[in-house]
Amino acid sequence: MSTLIRIIVEDVVVAAELFDTPCAQGIADLLPLETTPNVWGDEFYFEIPLKHGPDHTATSDIEIGDIGYWPPGRALALFFGPTPMSVGSKPVPASDVNLVGRITHDAGLLKGVKGAARIRIEAA
Repeated sequence: MSTLIRIIVEDVVVAAELFDTPCAQGIADLLPLETTPNVWGDEFYFEIPLKHGPDHTATSDIEIGDIGYWPPGRALALFFGPTPMSVGSKPVPASDVNLVGRITHDAGLLKGVKGAARIRIEAA
């Protein structure tokens, strides 16, 4: 069963879900998470205290709104538009990410808060 979450960046709140996978459950167990996000194109990412290798969901073929776990950096990544590796409008991660969730609200709203000092992810 998926876990409903909220992503809060400044005055923007978007709904999302974490999938029913061991990696996603490991992330759900860490909630709430609050940190300073890094920005890479239209992607927020930040290190989390979870060590998990690539799983059966690992891919570089992602869509706007996908939430990934990047094993090499132990980082959670929120994709809301193209990244520096994109050749079109689709985001492209630096390398494969485990697909752990999906933003169910308008992911494009996050473009308006790039450069924010804090991001919070909590259970809904």
